[in-house]
Amino acid sequence: LTMNLRDFLEDCASPLNTPQALGQCLRHMVEAGLDQLPLPGSGLTLQRWQQLALVAGHDLGLCKVYEGHTDALATLRELGARPVPPGSTWGLWAAEPPNARVHLREVNGHWQISGRKAWCSGAGVVSHGLLTVWDEQGGQQLVAVDMQQPGVSVSSEGWEAVGMAATASVDILFEQVPCTRVGQPGDYLRRPGFWQGAIGIAACWYGAAYRLGESLQQHAAQRAEPHALAHLGAVQAALFGARNTLIVCAGQLDEAPTADCQALARQTRAQVEDVAEQVLRHVGRALGAGPFCKDPHFARLSADLPVYLRQSHAERDLEALGEWAAQKPRRHWPL
Repeated sequence: LTMNLRDFLEDCASPLNTPQALGQCLRHMVEAGLDQLPLPGSGLTLQRWQQLALVAGHDLGLCKVYEGHTDALATLRELGARPVPPGSTWGLWAAEPPNARVHLREVNGHWQISGRKAWCSGAGVVSHGLLTVWDEQGGQQLVAVDMQQPGVSVSSEGWEAVGMAATASVDILFEQVPCTRVGQPGDYLRRPGFWQGAIGIAACWYGAAYRLGESLQQHAAQRAEPHALAHLGAVQAALFGARNTLIVCAGQLDEAPTADCQALARQTRAQVEDVAEQVLRHVGRALGAGPFCKDPHFARLSADLPVYLRQSHAERDLEALGEWAAQKPRRHWPL
């Protein structure tokens, strides 16, 4: 799979700078079977993250829709849903801002949804969506919906981004749209795969960071300038730590696939986020304006990564991690 995916990305010549281009590329990946990743906690978690990192280093917009699609497939499998239609592409949309809610109700024995869903990456170019909605008892329920139906309206609102522009993470309006329930109320957040998938996002951050680091490595190999070498040393050390964290983390998930991994996820995401920000800073200072202005791949990654990193909730996530750490015994840290 690694070699096939690498070959596919190397052959992907068309620029991925529109939602339509991302959607077409994702469909081609699905047709080639490149979306069939090992499930989290299956014994091959690291291989799953390696694929995500590889796509991230190629293009973060593509990675956003690819990660959402593969996470949707894993979620459907985990919750015992029926197999997806052949060739289908999926978005997974679970943001719940207070001003955008979708409601589920039963009408004549069938389920349908109505309301607004925000932050829907790839909304206009995927065939199906997996999204969180609210049932009549106030519970959060996951539903699957065919996007090619009457009553589905993908808006042009809610996405003014420069970085990650092509993902078009816009609002969707649903008006009495038939859907299928997936799992039971509350299952989406309760399942082990929720936090396992959250670590997969960190693998995407890492993939973009190491590709930016490679730009600096190639520069330093051609011209041994002392400051650039010092920045490269800092990048090397930072990526070494993040890489080892992801390797150890994958092993822990594979050893205990049904365990609560929320703390593991929060720690891993915090570390990889910090490393990605260090890499952005060091690479930019070492290379100057040149690649930001003249290298389209570097420029795109550098603009996209800060936006993608904001899937972290910064100090709010660190506060939750601190609350957990405050309850641990002092012997938690020594070697």
